[in-house]
Amino acid sequence: MYGLMTEASFDSAHFLTDYYGKCENLHGHRWRVVAYLSAPELGSEGTQRDMVVDFGVFKRALRALAEEFDHTFLVEEGSLAPATLEALESEGFSLTVLPFRTTAENLARHFCERMCEQGMPCSRVDVYETPLNCAIYVRDEG
Repeated sequence: MYGLMTEASFDSAHFLTDYYGKCENLHGHRWRVVAYLSAPELGSEGTQRDMVVDFGVFKRALRALAEEFDHTFLVEEGSLAPATLEALESEGFSLTVLPFRTTAENLARHFCERMCEQGMPCSRVDVYETPLNCAIYVRDEG
């Protein structure tokens, strides 16, 4: 098995719905996303011969995904009243409404799925909320 790894980072705010602790309040992170690609064989032709994927293509893909989340407020769909969302948007705040609770675990899965949708053989994504704490999503090949 062959593998590649690259990382990207972004700054964003979020809060956790139905959570009873500090994280139920709006707060921010310097998120670090580490993505892993794996393939049983290397490419056999063209510019990606003897590669899993071109590193430049891989890095650009992950960084573009991270850029979508940079300096935005990550909001779980249905967690805020429509009037609150409207007020934030009318004040010019950047919001990214997601169909899941904005935990590091769910963000790791989301990044992995988005990489796969782009044709990357993503096998794992680590999402760090802090330098010492990360959530890991490993894609089930079965």
